[in-house]
Amino acid sequence: MAQEHKGTPACPGAGTGSAGGFLLCERRWVYGLLMTVAGFFGAYTYLLRGGVFCNAQTGNVVLMGLALGSGEWSLALYYLIPIGAYIAGAFFSELLPNPVKRRLGIRWDTLLIGVEMLVVLILGFVPESAPVQISQVAINFIASMQYNTFRQAEGMPMATTFVTNHVRQVGVGLAKELIHLHAPDKPHRKRLGLHSSMLLLFTAGAVVGTVLCHLFLGRALWLTLLPLGFLFIALLRADLTTERSLVDRKPSGH
Repeated sequence: MAQEHKGTPACPGAGTGSAGGFLLCERRWVYGLLMTVAGFFGAYTYLLRGGVFCNAQTGNVVLMGLALGSGEWSLALYYLIPIGAYIAGAFFSELLPNPVKRRLGIRWDTLLIGVEMLVVLILGFVPESAPVQISQVAINFIASMQYNTFRQAEGMPMATTFVTNHVRQVGVGLAKELIHLHAPDKPHRKRLGLHSSMLLLFTAGAVVGTVLCHLFLGRALWLTLLPLGFLFIALLRADLTTERSLVDRKPSGH
């Protein structure tokens, strides 16, 4: 975890900073919003854009392996498109943070949310008759950048685009709850609560996304501009005011 600079007030927050000295981009509520949006993305791509989940790449790698094993070479090459988009997202999100800070004076995390909003706005105009690969590659790209950028929520390793680890951590937490049933101190509950909340928020996003995609088709994606816009404004405000002196400080996990 990145260490605070001596003499620098904790951040963010009104005037005096936030509990624990975490940056705004590390706060749990930020991760909660991102998880909700990710659940919406999952419903959108599965229902309207080819019956796939673009938030992670395990499925695409397995399908590529199946195609290679079956001698379907063209199909195997096809899966390199979403996998390549995911690699590109990680590549650019690793290179851009320092140039963005130097030239724009804001964090890459903030700019990334702005990029996501632009992609969402454009995808909402893509007709249902368009090739599904357009939306799939776009979601692959921004999901990879988000996954590589937002890594720890207040010191806890945390994914914001898929829930595999959250499901595992809930199981681990429940086991510890049983093991420490009569113990007076239960430090595991903080982790259990956080991972449980992320799992629930992802599910809620998928539920809302399903309902709205049935009602409005691809334009339903525009609803995610509300939480993303709120998050963008909060991060930008922190970069320009409460965390201006901390713009060079790396978030935990980087």
